[in-house]
Amino acid sequence: MLTKKIEDILNRQVEREGYSSLLYLSMASWAEASGYPGIARWLYAQSQEELEHMLKFIHYINDRGGKAIITGLEAPPNEFEGIKPLFEAVLKHEQFVSASINEIVTACIEEQDHTTNNWIQWFVTEQIEEESSVQEILDKLALMGEHNLYMFDRDIMSMRSEEDSGE
Repeated sequence: MLTKKIEDILNRQVEREGYSSLLYLSMASWAEASGYPGIARWLYAQSQEELEHMLKFIHYINDRGGKAIITGLEAPPNEFEGIKPLFEAVLKHEQFVSASINEIVTACIEEQDHTTNNWIQWFVTEQIEEESSVQEILDKLALMGEHNLYMFDRDIMSMRSEEDSGE
């Protein structure tokens, strides 16, 4: 059974995961309309992954005797200044999500909710991977500058793990 504090903070994360999905969906649409189909595919996959994360939170809350609350979501931006600024925004957002997951861990410790603390560790590990993946993309963009975006766009999906890319 979830305490009110844990139920509330998990519901807050439902909203944040939903927003993450919309943010990446908006970025994907922008990339696709801007002639970057590979980057768009990467971002569409990220959007789908965030939706799956939201569903994991919903199911966990409901399975543990709480009630998942689905709220309206803030509209994400739909214009971006370029590929590098877009991925800088992705990294900043993933760092925000990591901090949010860490707040859940702290709440679990305070509430002595060992079950939820154990469950949330999957997300702790996931966020390490997410930040690392985006940092790798930013590092590659820094190496190549603004000149080889065609090849970068073509090859970006190879930077996702086989599990993530559906292969």
